[in-house]
Amino acid sequence: MGANFWKGRKVLITGYEGFVGSWLSRTLLEKRSDVVGLDIKTHRKETILTEDELKQIKIIKGSVENLGLVFNTIKQNDIEVIFHLAARALVGDCLKKPLKTFKTNIQGTWNILEASRMAQCVRTVVIASSDKAYGEHKKLPYREDAPLRGNHPYDVSKSCADLIAQMYYHTFGLPVVIARCGNIYGPGDFNFSRLVPDAVRCALSDKTFLIRSDGKFIRDYVYIEDVVKGYILLVEKFEKEKLAGEAFNFSNEKPISVLTLVKAIYKILQKKPEYKILNKTKYEIMRQYLSSSKARKILGWQPEYNLLCGLRKTISWYERSYMIVSNKL
Repeated sequence: MGANFWKGRKVLITGYEGFVGSWLSRTLLEKRSDVVGLDIKTHRKETILTEDELKQIKIIKGSVENLGLVFNTIKQNDIEVIFHLAARALVGDCLKKPLKTFKTNIQGTWNILEASRMAQCVRTVVIASSDKAYGEHKKLPYREDAPLRGNHPYDVSKSCADLIAQMYYHTFGLPVVIARCGNIYGPGDFNFSRLVPDAVRCALSDKTFLIRSDGKFIRDYVYIEDVVKGYILLVEKFEKEKLAGEAFNFSNEKPISVLTLVKAIYKILQKKPEYKILNKTKYEIMRQYLSSSKARKILGWQPEYNLLCGLRKTISWYERSYMIVSNKL
């Protein structure tokens, strides 16, 4: 399908200037889609999108918490495809501001869904959920039929948004599909409270990296371009594979510990690991990782980048670009 499928297609991306949103926006611009971007911050300095790319996007500044704005954006632009990425995504921030988290992540999602239902022009809605929506389970890896039972603010917000999306399909027949990803990393992640960018920053600047946990937490990590490929496939195969109401996990299925990941980053940079274990993490799950067998079987998706390759590309980008763009290192 590729370029022919996307050429001229009217696409709305919420959170289009964020980490995942910017990569998705760039990919769809390359495929010659008509991209509309909704974000609370626009023309931010910290994005991979160039000025030329931003000029090609119809930019709307605002929040998904505003139902009227969301509906008008969809209706007036005759939107066919929605990628709903806008969310409060930092666990620590969500702990401090649970009500704001619920308003953005849950209400924001039902606004997208309800506006899509009312507008009647939308053919596919992709909801960005998370492995955190599952909560904690003894049986690993998580598969798509596992119960959604988050226990803490961010996790609960993703569980609720995920369930509401499924409800809109089962009750109203809304053409919605859900993506649940492991920990996403790659070039263009400017949020240094996340593990990979923070560890790379500390290694490049010869600062001690502070590990908030005991270093033994197990997670899986998936490279940004593989995630974008997964989102694209969900839409391209939506009708043929009858994906409405379905959820798909995206992961490289190679879970590792925090400490192993940190050591890998320092090894790539040919530096001696310099870190301090704080062991202060609260309300996080010890072992959490996904099975992507459903995405492999139905979508034909598979990650192109293993962790070593993905980390090398990521680190190279920070070395080449970010130190020039910003002095935050």
